Amino acid sequence: MIRLLPALAFALASHAAFAAVDLNTATKDDLVALSGIGPAKAQAILDYRSQHGGFKSVDELKSVKGIGAKQFEKLKPELSVAAAPAKAASRQEAKAAGKGEARARR
Repeated sequence: MIRLLPALAFALASHAAFAAVDLNTATKDDLVALSGIGPAKAQAILDYRSQHGGFKSVDELKSVKGIGAKQFEKLKPELSVAAAPAKAASRQEAKAAGKGEARARR
């Protein structure tokens, strides 16, 4: 049993090391941890995400200034994209509309 604990710990650690970074939720620190991504490129990725309402696919990363084809191919296995988050303005509009409907019902 004692011999299994280190093997189990290694298996869990190696799985965590290969977890893909979600372009729609990654922090600047998450992005800087990727091979070949420094603070400036990480910020460019965050700016692109903010301006375009999130990434719809990993391939969209090629549209970020400073990400070339070779670098993209190296990064691609380390990346993922979950559903793009709703834009903040859309959330605020929906919230405001909900308040308006609540007032109208009163």
